[in-house]
Amino acid sequence: MRRYIRIIPEAKLFLTKYKIRKFYCSDRAVENSAVNMPDIQVLNLLLVWMGLAQDSNAAGDNGVARHFSHLHGWGYSYPETTGYILETFIKSNKFVRSSTNLDRAKKMADWLTSIQLENGGFTGSTVDRIQEYPLPVVFNTGQILIGLASAFTQFGEKYRTPMCKAASWLLSVQDSDGKWSRNKSPVAMPGLATYDTHVAFGLLEAAKSSGNQVYSESAFRNIEWAISQQSDNGWFANCCLSNPDAPLTHTLGYTMRGIWQAYEYSQTELFLNSVTKTSDAIVDILKKNGYLPGRLTKNWEPAVQWQCLTGNSQIAIVLLRMYSLTNESKYHKAALQLINSVKGTIRTSGTPELIGGVRGSEPVQGGYCSYQYPNWAAKFTADALMNLMELE
Repeated sequence: MRRYIRIIPEAKLFLTKYKIRKFYCSDRAVENSAVNMPDIQVLNLLLVWMGLAQDSNAAGDNGVARHFSHLHGWGYSYPETTGYILETFIKSNKFVRSSTNLDRAKKMADWLTSIQLENGGFTGSTVDRIQEYPLPVVFNTGQILIGLASAFTQFGEKYRTPMCKAASWLLSVQDSDGKWSRNKSPVAMPGLATYDTHVAFGLLEAAKSSGNQVYSESAFRNIEWAISQQSDNGWFANCCLSNPDAPLTHTLGYTMRGIWQAYEYSQTELFLNSVTKTSDAIVDILKKNGYLPGRLTKNWEPAVQWQCLTGNSQIAIVLLRMYSLTNESKYHKAALQLINSVKGTIRTSGTPELIGGVRGSEPVQGGYCSYQYPNWAAKFTADALMNLMELE
């Protein structure tokens, strides 16, 4: 009898996964998608979903739930991604005028400052694991810094000190050659990380907001180090949370965006050339395969068949920036292809937990955040849509 008691939950989980996969392969899933919906309406769906994630997180605070899971429901609040979601809510006010969205952003900022460590850093992972991982983490702090800089610009002096403390801590633990080899994320494999360019992005935002160019100098050192890890074909070494031989497009998107922001800030040709090499490689992959695989080898060959939807949206942002700069239609076409691949998975009807969310993988059982809607997937898709609308 005991043997059967153990098997029943496993069978129930298998059946649940089967039903989910069956639904996402159905015509009904396609009919309920946002693929043909105007971008402004999709943006609003994404914002509403992220607001629900803030209201529904398992901790009951003002952070944003890490994800909604088909299997386990809402997760705990995630400081790292709450940081840059805060920036998205502030930027969205240009397109969707909403005092509610600004109120949400301010609540996120106030919550983040309440959990900031005395040294200026922030811990890794979700809030339920702070006791397990109590030390400050470079990457998480850098993402939260993006939000604190945005909060300082939007809401004023209250956020200057938290922003500067976070930025100064990042400088204090940076290696002389620009990389960060200490205070790494407990949920990523140990070692170097070229995707820390997205930490440099945070420092650049702090430099713009505060006028302190020490922050930008630190950012540029990191960008130059990351470019030293780039191959002639545009691929980056040390660019993954778990498998650097076949990095996720998610971490590739982080890397590209950080370097792009450094180019926008400095107009340095080295930075632009780096982004151009990777962008051109992505364009070629889309032409060859018709989609962007979620992991890519050093020869830009697919390592998996599923897509990482977060990576699609992140890379689309950079391609749209490239198009804005160069007016080369190949970048615009590729960006639209990536954005539409994500829009086609966003549900417009059904239960509130699913409407407007962006799942980790396509198909849903793929190898990145399987059966989950991570909050950062919605954030980067919203950012991509806002970038697209700015071009119109």
